[in-house]
Amino acid sequence: MAATALPRPLAGVLAAVAVSLTGTRVSAIAVPWFVLVTTGSPVWTGVVAFAEMAPYVVVKLMAGPLLDRIGPRRVSLTGDVVSAGAAGAIALLHALSLLPLGVLAALVAVIGAARGPGDLAKSIMVPEAADLGRVPLERATGLMGVVERLAQLVGPIAGGAMVAALGAPAGLAVSAVCFALGSVVVAWALPHGMGRRAAAPSAPSAQEDGPDGYWRRFGQGWAFLRGQPLLLVLIGTVAVTNLLDAAFAQVLGPVWAEGSGNGPAIWGLSRGFMGLTAIGGGLVAAALAHRLRRRPVFFAAFLVAGPPQYLILAVDDVPVWAVLAVFGVGGFCGGFLNPILGAVTYERVPRGLLGRVGALQTSLAFSGIPVAGVLAGAAVAAAGLAPVLVACGVVYGLTTTLAGLHPAARDMDRLRGQGPRASDAVPEPAGGR
Repeated sequence: MAATALPRPLAGVLAAVAVSLTGTRVSAIAVPWFVLVTTGSPVWTGVVAFAEMAPYVVVKLMAGPLLDRIGPRRVSLTGDVVSAGAAGAIALLHALSLLPLGVLAALVAVIGAARGPGDLAKSIMVPEAADLGRVPLERATGLMGVVERLAQLVGPIAGGAMVAALGAPAGLAVSAVCFALGSVVVAWALPHGMGRRAAAPSAPSAQEDGPDGYWRRFGQGWAFLRGQPLLLVLIGTVAVTNLLDAAFAQVLGPVWAEGSGNGPAIWGLSRGFMGLTAIGGGLVAAALAHRLRRRPVFFAAFLVAGPPQYLILAVDDVPVWAVLAVFGVGGFCGGFLNPILGAVTYERVPRGLLGRVGALQTSLAFSGIPVAGVLAGAAVAAAGLAPVLVACGVVYGLTTTLAGLHPAARDMDRLRGQGPRASDAVPEPAGGR
C-alpha cells in the first residue's frame, strides 16, 4: 500500500506546475494583446510587461532563504492563491469599466510578485518528490520539462482562441481559475512536510535566527554559486536567451501578428504548436537523456530552437505553414533544454540550499526579462520590426555558440547520476562568523 502511494508527491508537483503554468501562458497572450489593442503602443505593451516581470525577478531573488526556512509547499500554496485573486480582480474590474492602465499595471505586478517564489517553490520540490517516488532524477526533470511544454501548448492556444473570441479579460479569468486550481492541487496532493525534510540538514541554528540570520543564509547561497563555474556559464547563457525570448513573446510576436494581419489566434496557434512539438522533444529527453552527451545535445538544441524563430518572422509575407514548421522544429529541440538544465543543477546543489541557490540562479537568469518588452518596444518604434528580429536572432546564435565553447561547459557530464558532494553542504559567506 505504501509503495503505491510513493508516486503521489511527484504527480502532485507535476500537476500543480501544469495548471499554474497554463494560467501563466494564457495571461501571457491576454495581457500584451489587451494593452496593445487598448493603447496601440508597443512601448506601453512593454511597460506593462515590465510591471509584471520586475517584481517576479526581485521577489524570487529575495525569497530563497524564506523557502529554505518555512518550506516550499507553503510558499507555493500562498503564491497561487494571491495570483488567482489578482488575475480575477483584473477581469472583474474590466467588466465594471474600472480598469485604467495604472491599475492594470499594479495588479500584474502583484501577480508577478506572487508567481516568482511560487514557481521556484514548485521546482525545488522536484528532487524530493523524485526520491519519494523512486524515480531517477533525469527522468523526473524530463517529466517536468514535458509538463512545462504541455502548458506551453495548451495555454497559448486556449489564450489566443479565447482572446480572439471573447476578449482579453476572459483569458485573465481563465488564468485566475488555473492559479486557484494549482493551490488546490498543492494542498491536496503534497505532504505538509514537503521540502522541509531536504532543508533540515542545513537548517539555521538558533544563533542564525538573530537579525542577520536572513542575510547570512542569503550569503551562503551566493558563496556556493560563486564556486560553480558551470552553473555561472549556464546562467549567463539563459539570461541572454531569456531576455530575447521575452522580447519575442511580449512585443515582437504580437506586433508581427497585428502587422501581418494574422491576429492573436494564429500567434497563439504558432506558440501552441511549438509547445506540442516540445512535448515530443521532452518525452524523448526523458527516455534517452541519460544516454546522451549533454554538452553537444544542449547547445545544438539551443541553436536550432532559438535563432530561426526570429529570422522567419522577419521575412515579408511569410506563409503560416512556414512559421509553424520553424516553430515546430524549434519546439522539439527546445524540449531537451530544461531536463538537462534541471539535472545539472540538482546534481550540484545540496538540498538544503536549493531555495537560496535556486532563487539566485533563476533570478539572474530572468534578470533581463523585466526590461525585454520595454527595449523591444523602443527598438521596434525606432528601427522597425524586421531589423530587430534579425538582430535578436544573430545575438541568440552568438551567445549559445560561445557558451558551448567555454571550458566550464565540458563539465556537464561530470556528476551525472550523483548527488551533491558532502563538502558542498553549507558554505560560509564572506565575512561570516
